[in-house]
Amino acid sequence: MVSVARLKRLVQGLTLVAVAAYTTIVLYQSMSTAASSSRGPSRQQVSGWQERAPRSISKDYDAINSNIILPVADPAAVHRSHNAKVTRKTSESDTNYNNVVLATGTSRPVGTQLSDVFISVKTTRNYHKWRLPVILKTWFQLAKDQTWFFTDSDDLEYQEKTNGHMVNTNCSSSHNRKALCCKMSVEFDVFLETGKKWFCHFDDDNYVNVPRLVRLLADYSPQEDWYLGKPSIRAPLEILNRDKSAQKISFWFATGGAGFCLSRSLALKMIPVASGGKFISIGEKIRLPDDVTMGYIIEHLLRKPLTVIDQFHSHLEPMKFLRQDTFHDQITFSYSHYSRDEMNVVKIDGFNKRIDPTRFLSIHCFLFSYSSFCPR
Repeated sequence: MVSVARLKRLVQGLTLVAVAAYTTIVLYQSMSTAASSSRGPSRQQVSGWQERAPRSISKDYDAINSNIILPVADPAAVHRSHNAKVTRKTSESDTNYNNVVLATGTSRPVGTQLSDVFISVKTTRNYHKWRLPVILKTWFQLAKDQTWFFTDSDDLEYQEKTNGHMVNTNCSSSHNRKALCCKMSVEFDVFLETGKKWFCHFDDDNYVNVPRLVRLLADYSPQEDWYLGKPSIRAPLEILNRDKSAQKISFWFATGGAGFCLSRSLALKMIPVASGGKFISIGEKIRLPDDVTMGYIIEHLLRKPLTVIDQFHSHLEPMKFLRQDTFHDQITFSYSHYSRDEMNVVKIDGFNKRIDPTRFLSIHCFLFSYSSFCPR
């Protein structure tokens, strides 16, 4: 009997010890959680090279609409005095953002609108009558106030047709690197003066799906450094570093023929090396054309990576492989000649090829069937 009593007391003692230990652990965990909460939520630290694919943006939120009014200069007037000192125009709306945290951990800007975008189209007098009419009849109608054409001579006819939106850059009409960099330099300087949040460059053989472009930009903050576009090569470009002999450097660049966009934040960081004609000097230094020079400045000099957007398309791609059921999601289309009798164009039903050799009229009517020239 004595041994049984002792055994019962031993079990009771061990039980009390276990209960005390469990209580202590629970109290410690509660205190640790409270202390962590008082410091706020932890942030995931991201380091290393940015991914080379479009960022995954969560769509599980309601779209936020806002009316943003920015002070906008007349680009033509700006060009007439583009050698003047560049100053940044700001307003209360420049910093009016809703702090919505997305799946990527970035903040979504308050409803980027078309009025926030400066669209530049590089052209030349030799192409005014051949390439501009189809642009003016189609996607230009969706962005008349935002789109400017940068050319190399005065043209009263197309100055009128573009509502005064042609800028004579006074650059050469040739297609060499210096002429191309000259036009891009003027495009960049004019954008800086407009106060717009986004600079989007296209060529005169691009069709731009304007609403889709605006939706793309709405996924990125213009107050962060963004270089959006698509390369035409499968590996980074390698060139010799002319500052250090025999040393190679590599970088990506967005093909100008597909189009690309820069955020204002990134453009402002480019001012010391790219504004006021410095862009031309860098292009001459590396002996490469305008889109490559842009990539060199952004990726190599500023160490800001290109974010690849697959929905930009240039004439360097075989257009026939773009499926018609994806057209609403594409941002740009292009065209080129394979030969005198064969065109590199999208495959789409619509207008006769003699009337619409570029297929831009047919694309536009597929996307915006309400347009006045589209068949009913």
